[in-house]
Amino acid sequence: MKYLLVIGDGMADNSVPELGGKTPLEFAGIPALDALAARGVVGSVLNVPEGLPAGSDTAILSIFGCDPRVCYTGRAPLEAAAGGVRLSPGDVAYRCNMVTYEDTGAPFEEKKILSHSAGSIEGAESARLIKGLFDHPRFKKLAQEAGMTVYPALSFRHIAVQKGADIKGIVLRPPHDHLGETIGPLLPAGCGNAAVLKELMIEAHEILKHHPINEARRAAGKLPANGVWFWAEGTAVALPQFYASYGKTGAVVSAVPLCHGIAALAGLDVITVEGATGELETNYEGKVDAALDALKTHDFAAVHIEAPDECTHNGDLKGKLQAIEWIDSRVVAPLIKKLEAADFSYRLLVLSDHKTLTSTRGHDGDPVPFLLYDSRKDMKSGHTYSEPDGEAGTFVDAGIKLMGMLFEQTEK
Repeated sequence: MKYLLVIGDGMADNSVPELGGKTPLEFAGIPALDALAARGVVGSVLNVPEGLPAGSDTAILSIFGCDPRVCYTGRAPLEAAAGGVRLSPGDVAYRCNMVTYEDTGAPFEEKKILSHSAGSIEGAESARLIKGLFDHPRFKKLAQEAGMTVYPALSFRHIAVQKGADIKGIVLRPPHDHLGETIGPLLPAGCGNAAVLKELMIEAHEILKHHPINEARRAAGKLPANGVWFWAEGTAVALPQFYASYGKTGAVVSAVPLCHGIAALAGLDVITVEGATGELETNYEGKVDAALDALKTHDFAAVHIEAPDECTHNGDLKGKLQAIEWIDSRVVAPLIKKLEAADFSYRLLVLSDHKTLTSTRGHDGDPVPFLLYDSRKDMKSGHTYSEPDGEAGTFVDAGIKLMGMLFEQTEK
């Protein structure tokens, strides 16, 4: 028996007026998923425990059986683990996004944030900008005084680590939840260290706004990466080991550090696929092949697709629909076809980690639909894979129960 998990990040949603009141999952053409749903179990699951932030960090921890109420210290330490960054006692990790502020002459605090990803900046340009920023004499001095080091990534998602930082009471907001808003009320607050981070953000904007790379991006009609944004703070974390919990070996295929970090900390193998970007245009076929290869030597393989979430944050409804349809046609359908050709018995779990709402371009922690399919059984449910059918089916009150259901170790 082989076990598969497919996460379509942020593909669940509420009804959208532009889609005639349907959700993107209801509107999109997903014949492979609907065929599986008709034979499997469709329900809804609460992946984000009440009182915790709605995001992939808390939700994907739950999905992999790690109770975020126990082990969640923040998102950044999970992403840091993906890059092999070890946090010492007293260290604080932050996500350090490359972002876009509006190009106006207004004071910094009166500007609006236009993009949490600097227009999905290319990895090489993002790395050059963040390295250049931390090497700039003025910024380097401030960073050294703050005890901060940056770990560049080949995307807009960098990690910063600050030694001896006191973050008690700090308030750092996710930039993707506040697009189009004036940044003054959103800047770091709540403790003395917040003022340190705010000063770094102001100085970064002054240095980056006319950087040659950004002038070239403007000339090419792209958004400039004219700022950094600190958020997702957290301290060192330990996760329960996947094999000890479930007796299964496994691997995770993803393009984003968060998933790789959770995998690494849980003792799962991490697989990076060439051409996998975390955006709409990614190497779907490569991810499928990597998951199937992993199943030759592992019991379990997970495939994470970031595209629906990123498209929603970017206000790209057409892109979200395309992402959902490509998850169906370029991930789920070929996985099933190749597994059946190999004459494997398998169980497949498909779900969104959280909702990402077209109406707000932000996350929502409400229950999301899941699909559980067993190649040995036909449940004859007749359901589709959608939010309404999920709500009409089995309700799972905590995402940490999903792995036990997949492995037939618990009912729900």
